[in-house]
Amino acid sequence: MIILDTALQKRAAEGKPVRVAMIGAGFMARGVALNVLNSVEGMDIVAISNRHIDGARRAYNEAGVTDLVEVSTVGQLNDAIARGQYAITDNALALCEAEGVDAVLEVTGAIEFGAEVALKAIENRKHIILMNAELDSTLGPLLKTKADEAGVVFTNVDGDQPGVIVNLYRFVKGMGIKPVLCGNIKGLQDPYRNPTTQKAFAEQWGQHPHMVTSFADGSKISFEQAIVANATGMRVAKRGMHGPTVEPGTPIEGAVDWYPLEDLQEGPGIVDYVVGAVPNGGVFVLGTHDHPQQQHYLKLYKVGPGPLYCFYNPYHLCHFEVHNTIARAVLFGDAAVAPLGAPTVEVITTAKIDLKAGETLDGIGWYMTYGQAENADITHKDRLLPMGLAEGCKLKRDVPKDQVLTYDDVELPAGRRCDKLRAEQDRLFFGSAANGL
Repeated sequence: MIILDTALQKRAAEGKPVRVAMIGAGFMARGVALNVLNSVEGMDIVAISNRHIDGARRAYNEAGVTDLVEVSTVGQLNDAIARGQYAITDNALALCEAEGVDAVLEVTGAIEFGAEVALKAIENRKHIILMNAELDSTLGPLLKTKADEAGVVFTNVDGDQPGVIVNLYRFVKGMGIKPVLCGNIKGLQDPYRNPTTQKAFAEQWGQHPHMVTSFADGSKISFEQAIVANATGMRVAKRGMHGPTVEPGTPIEGAVDWYPLEDLQEGPGIVDYVVGAVPNGGVFVLGTHDHPQQQHYLKLYKVGPGPLYCFYNPYHLCHFEVHNTIARAVLFGDAAVAPLGAPTVEVITTAKIDLKAGETLDGIGWYMTYGQAENADITHKDRLLPMGLAEGCKLKRDVPKDQVLTYDDVELPAGRRCDKLRAEQDRLFFGSAANGL
C-alpha cells in the first residue's frame, strides 16, 4: 500500500493525474471530493454527476472548487475535461462515456441505477469502483465477470469495512498464516431499528435516517460481509452469522475464544462480526499456523499462544482511503476487494414486522425488512429473495415477523433490469435462475 503515494506523486510530477468521475454527491461522496481535491497528489475528480445537479455543485463547493461548468452531453463533458474545467451534470452515463476519464466512482447506494452505471462504465472500458455495498453483494459476481471480459478493474473500496478487511486478510495470508475468520466490530445490532428510532442519531451526523438504520438493523454488515466472503471464498457458519455480544470495551484479542472452533477449522473459513468489542469501528482476522516453530515466534511476538491468532486494524476511515482503491485499479490493475467467481454468501430479505398480503416492500433500512447473510447455495436452492431486490416487490401473502421471504412470496416490479441481471448471474453460476426470469 505504501507504494501508492510515490506512484501518485510521479503522476503529479508528470502532469498526468488519475482522472476520476464521481456519480453521487451524498454525505460520503462529498467526503471523497473534499479529500481528493485538497489532499491527494496525482489524482483529480474531473466531473461529478448527481440526480439533482445542485448536489454535485455542493460537493465541489465544499471542497473549495467554485469554477464549474454545467454539461449535459458527452461532447460537452469531453470539452470541459480537455480545458481542465471541472464539470457537473445530471447525466451520469455521460461520465461513463467521456474520453478524459480513467475510473468511475459510483457512490449512490442504488441497485437498479448503480447496475446501469457499472455496465456502462465497463462497456466503455473504464475501471469501476463501487462505494455501493448493496449493489456489489447483489450483482457483484456478474459485474466482475463482465469487467474481466472488458479488461478493466471492478472493485469495492479501501476505507469501507470490506476493503479494510480484505487488506488485512491479504496481509495475514501473505505471512503464511491461514485466515479462518474475517470479522467486523460493531457497536449496535438490533434488527428492529427503523428510521424513527434512528432519526436523532442521523440528524446529529448529517445523515439520512434510513441509511443509519441499515447499519443498526444488521443489513449493512450483512452486505459488507457478503462482499468479503465472495472475495475470499469464505462462508457463514449460520444464517445471520454468530455475532456474539461481549461486555462493552472488551479487547478484540479475546475473539479467539468467541466462535466455535469447528466452524473455523472446517472448510474455507467464515465471515462474522462481534458487538461491543474495542476498537469500535475496527476489523479483525483470526488465523492459524501449523508450524510449531512459527507458533513459537508468534507467541514471542505477543500475538498469543494459539491455536488462533487475532490480527486487527483499529479503524476504517471510509472516504479518506478511497483514493487508494482508485490508484490501485488505474495504476496497478489491482482490485481492493472483488468476487473470486461464484457468490459464496448473499443477503436475504427478512420481515422486520408482520407483513400483509398486498403491501409493497419499502427499501433497505426502512420499516418492513432487514437483511441477513446466508450461504449462496442455500439462497439459490430455497429461492430466497435477495435483500437488494426487495424494494418495490408486492406481497402475495402474509409473512410473519422474522420469517425470510422467497420469490414465491412476492411479485417482482415489472421491467427491472436488476432482476434480469440477477437471473443472468444465477444462470452463469448455478445453471438456473431462482427468480424464474
